[in-house]
Amino acid sequence: MPLQFNPVKLFSGSGSTELAHKIALSYGKDLGKMTVSCFSDGEIQPFYNESVRGCDVFLIQSTNQPTDHLFELLLMIDAAKRASAHYITAVVPYFGFARQDRKDKPRVAIGAKMIANLITAAGAHRIMTMDLHAAQIQGFFDIPVDHLDASVIFVPHIKSLNLPNLTIASPDMGGSYRARTFAKFFNAEVVICDKQRKRANEIESMSIIGDVTGQDIVLIDDICDTAGTLSKAASLIMENGATSVRAVCTHPVLSGKAYETIENSALTELIVTDTIPLKHPSPKIKVLSTANLFAEAIKNVNEHGSISDLFKVE
Repeated sequence: MPLQFNPVKLFSGSGSTELAHKIALSYGKDLGKMTVSCFSDGEIQPFYNESVRGCDVFLIQSTNQPTDHLFELLLMIDAAKRASAHYITAVVPYFGFARQDRKDKPRVAIGAKMIANLITAAGAHRIMTMDLHAAQIQGFFDIPVDHLDASVIFVPHIKSLNLPNLTIASPDMGGSYRARTFAKFFNAEVVICDKQRKRANEIESMSIIGDVTGQDIVLIDDICDTAGTLSKAASLIMENGATSVRAVCTHPVLSGKAYETIENSALTELIVTDTIPLKHPSPKIKVLSTANLFAEAIKNVNEHGSISDLFKVE
């Protein structure tokens, strides 16, 4: 008996409108009609302007700041559940609070686990996300997790740069596995910037493990927040004799003075994706779109196809 595919409907939260439109265009379907109303005190109320009964619903919303984006997603999930959607997938290109994945000091929350609980409790049947800060966060969910890998987007772009002496670098010890994974695609060496922090977003000292002399360095990271780490790493790398240095980061959080820091840094460019919309353009920031990858993943989920097949790098 042939597989039966339920009708697909895509909806966007207010935090990912531009990306959602690109995903819908790549998928070949218009975004569903939804309105988010707002009370005078700021309370939000999303509602669907069309039926979702019996449909496979994909709700596209990154949970970057402000926190309203997260709460809006939870209300969208609840509304779809109460409207009798057949299957609800939360498409969360950037999963916020992922840096709070463990107790690294006494009396702190494990925020990533709490958010996983909230999304599940709201009624999502599945979550689709990209480049979690720590891959083990997938285990915080008791529902299926499709963890998309942005390397399938970044690797072809890095290859197109034709860098003569490519070396992959990690801006800290924690990102060494990610850097080594990228290096395998190019049979390249890996160097690591070992940093010591005073507190969150403030670096005390940094040193390089490895030789960067005469090399074209590509720093690999998942999140660029204040850009302080990347800026300091880039300066240190150039001071140690590198020919050029650029950075690849999946999620452009870019808070505080990040844009100014990047533009004044030794970085040739910062290559990011559109999981979070840029606040404004920058001559040093290049954006690669994730829309086609998410559209293919949504299609494969609906048609019971393989997700891992999407991670084959050319």
